[in-house]
Amino acid sequence: MIKTKARNKWPHRIQKAMGLMLLVCALLPVQTSPALTQTAPATLPEQPADETYLAPVVIDGDTLFVVRGSSALPAVERAEKVQQRIIAAAERSDVKWVKIDILDNEFGQEIEVDGRMVTITTQADAEHEDLELEVLAGLQSEAIETAILTYRDNRSGAARVGSALAALGWTLGFAVITFAFVRKRKTLIAYAAGLIEKRSANLEQATKSLVRSNAIVAILSYLLNILLWIGYLTLFYYYLSFVLLAFAETQAFAELLLANVSRPMMSVLRGFVAYIPNLITLTIIAFMTRFAIQRIKLFFNNVENDTFDLGEFEKHWIAPTFFLSKMLVILLALVFAYPYIPGSDSRAFQGMTILAGIMLSLGSNTVVSNMMAGLFVIYRRSTNIGDRIQVGDKVGDVVEIKLMETLLKSVKNEMISIPNAQLLNSEVVNYSRQIDGKGLLVHTTVGIGYEEPPKKVIAMLIEAAHRTDGLKKRPTPFVLWTQLADYAINYEINAYTSRGSSLPQIKSDLHENIVDVFHENGTQIMTPSYIADPATPKIPDAPWNGELKVTENTKVRSGKKGAAE
Repeated sequence: MIKTKARNKWPHRIQKAMGLMLLVCALLPVQTSPALTQTAPATLPEQPADETYLAPVVIDGDTLFVVRGSSALPAVERAEKVQQRIIAAAERSDVKWVKIDILDNEFGQEIEVDGRMVTITTQADAEHEDLELEVLAGLQSEAIETAILTYRDNRSGAARVGSALAALGWTLGFAVITFAFVRKRKTLIAYAAGLIEKRSANLEQATKSLVRSNAIVAILSYLLNILLWIGYLTLFYYYLSFVLLAFAETQAFAELLLANVSRPMMSVLRGFVAYIPNLITLTIIAFMTRFAIQRIKLFFNNVENDTFDLGEFEKHWIAPTFFLSKMLVILLALVFAYPYIPGSDSRAFQGMTILAGIMLSLGSNTVVSNMMAGLFVIYRRSTNIGDRIQVGDKVGDVVEIKLMETLLKSVKNEMISIPNAQLLNSEVVNYSRQIDGKGLLVHTTVGIGYEEPPKKVIAMLIEAAHRTDGLKKRPTPFVLWTQLADYAINYEINAYTSRGSSLPQIKSDLHENIVDVFHENGTQIMTPSYIADPATPKIPDAPWNGELKVTENTKVRSGKKGAAE
């Protein structure tokens, strides 16, 4: 038989309420567990009858010990019966001592309180705890004794007064917070809005009224109001939890409230604290990556400024090479950082990574092909920025070569975007690239009747080429007979030029000079064909003097008084 007298001390529930308040304020884990009270015993999850299943015995939120179940008596049912017997023993008397007996039983060690059986410690329980049966029974009896004395102490008159005082203190404190919130919330928002308005005035001036300061103030004031309400409701949540925690009968509900918010919050905080070493590692990797990219950028800046000579390394290679180097450094950093990313070892994260890879591989074939083609276009030296090229029926000067596309400026000053995959798979004519030093061969064809002496025609075509600016005198222009047509001989004049970017203007000047030379020498161009010889040659009688005859209707249409003059 064991008799114990409870010691005089501060009521247990008040101590627990104050302790929980301090723990929450210090952002430490809140220790909560399912609670049992006189009117609301703890509800344990239903489980199948299994000899190996364990269930805790909980009194007023404190776990005393665990019991094992059997096929005849599941662990949950056994734990509930023990809880009910302990509560019944605690309510039978309000004395400050407990009489506990430990007796031998055919099933193990029977624990009695005031002559009534509460539980039987079985050999299976002892094997689970890896203790001797007598030792485990003694420990369980001490736990039962403490629970009964605490149960009675928490429901004594002094405890009721202490709980009421604690609840009153929480209420007064929250009333002060509520008063300050109601009276000062709008004042605080107005003060913050004034500060924001002063700062946003400069932004409005810098953006030339594109960003209105009034809109910024309204949005930020609204967000501040929401944050204040969230803070107030959070304080109300904990106020209600601590008031309920002050009373033994409502402690189960209080711990349920705390468990629903505080436990997940504390789990997040504990996870964050545990993640700090990995966060430091990721910070170091990010710092080293940034440092490496800065050094690479500095190197290519020196190459661009001719500080470093890389031989045949062309200037337009600098930007794409820097981009590729930067991407390589970032990819290496991601490989090293992957094991330290939160959740990287979880199946969900791995599945998401696989899904992202599949989506990228299925949806980016064109993108990848254009990027790879862009690399070939950039580094194969066949096309450079400033070259005049022809791709299909598009002719223009290369303005920029990107990874995905190449931009051309046409002779009509149009911007043409050609995908690099098309540029790589198409025939590209480069009018700016010289192969043997002679230059680009400009040519055009005219048809002249058989009655004209071919040597005269050849001489006229060569004279027209000599008159054309941009065509070289050396090598000498030459003429080819391209076809003996039905009504004319097709002559092709060929001349070299080193000004490929001016090819349209050169051809236009060549055509003009051909017409002038042929007219000067009384020769009619028969292209494309004719039915009969005209009575007179189709050439001008006299050269034009540069003056236009302007009629009265022309003056009216022009709308200018001096049009005739």
